[in-house]
Amino acid sequence: MIPFQISGSEEVFISGRNIPHIDPHLTLWEFPISLYLFLGGLSAGILFFSAVVHLINKEDEFKGAAKWAPIVVPFALSIGLLALVYDLGNPFYSWRLYTTIRLESPMSWGAWVLLIVTPLSILWVMTYIRELFPVIKYENYKMPFLYKVEELAVKYKKYMALALLPLTIILGIYTGILLSAFNARPLWNNAILGPLFLVSGLSTAAATIILFAKSHHERQWFSKIDILLIVIEIGLIIHLIMGYYAGNEMQIEALDVLMNGEFTTMFFGLLVVLGLLVPLILEVFELAGFKVPVIIPAILILIGGLIFRILMVEAGQLSRILY
Repeated sequence: MIPFQISGSEEVFISGRNIPHIDPHLTLWEFPISLYLFLGGLSAGILFFSAVVHLINKEDEFKGAAKWAPIVVPFALSIGLLALVYDLGNPFYSWRLYTTIRLESPMSWGAWVLLIVTPLSILWVMTYIRELFPVIKYENYKMPFLYKVEELAVKYKKYMALALLPLTIILGIYTGILLSAFNARPLWNNAILGPLFLVSGLSTAAATIILFAKSHHERQWFSKIDILLIVIEIGLIIHLIMGYYAGNEMQIEALDVLMNGEFTTMFFGLLVVLGLLVPLILEVFELAGFKVPVIIPAILILIGGLIFRILMVEAGQLSRILY
């Protein structure tokens, strides 16, 4: 579409498509959606590891995973939900998402799982928060009934852990399935995105736990877990790329945005190199006995996880069906 100004405000369009304010258009997903997807995957991973540690009775051995890192989750989920509601454009109507359940809709699955996981994450933290911070007294907040809530949460913590295992897996994988359900966006329409987002979320969670770890033993364990997850993530990314190249013209053109387009530097430089390969090498060196500040690979993994979601959201919206 190319407009020509003839006189005054009069314009003549040589194309009948994409006329501003006339033809229908999509409102682009921007950073709030990327942030929501990142925080959702991170929260799911942290709760998954915390639940596993509780079920295998290793809470005293892995205090970072069991008690410290999960404190982040209620805040992360709250920020993610605020970002999602903000992006909806009509936040006062967001409650309508909960007036129905559609089993064929990834958005419906995500909304309901979030509705369950968010209060569970708060109850999970309540089971040990006063142990970590003895200064907390519920009566100071004029809410003594929270002692009863805490007592019930502690009593049924094992059942919460069992419930969190499938719920967090659904929450972690749904963030990728949500994008892959868009048939009109070739870069998103790939079954690998679900497992890829899940593994990425678990990796960022392991990195967060490393930051909160209270012993060298715990840091080593989660470094090993993170190395495995990064290797799997790299393998899935390679598989994703090979799948696009083996696809039709639309998929090849969609991938070109990452491989030879405006997002190429971001994809290879920030995600693959700084977000995956560098922390992988640093964690391997740390396990081999070299002195590596654990904060460096952990922060790089977290940044890489966010970059990955920004890339997929932004680049995916540039891909299109060829008419």
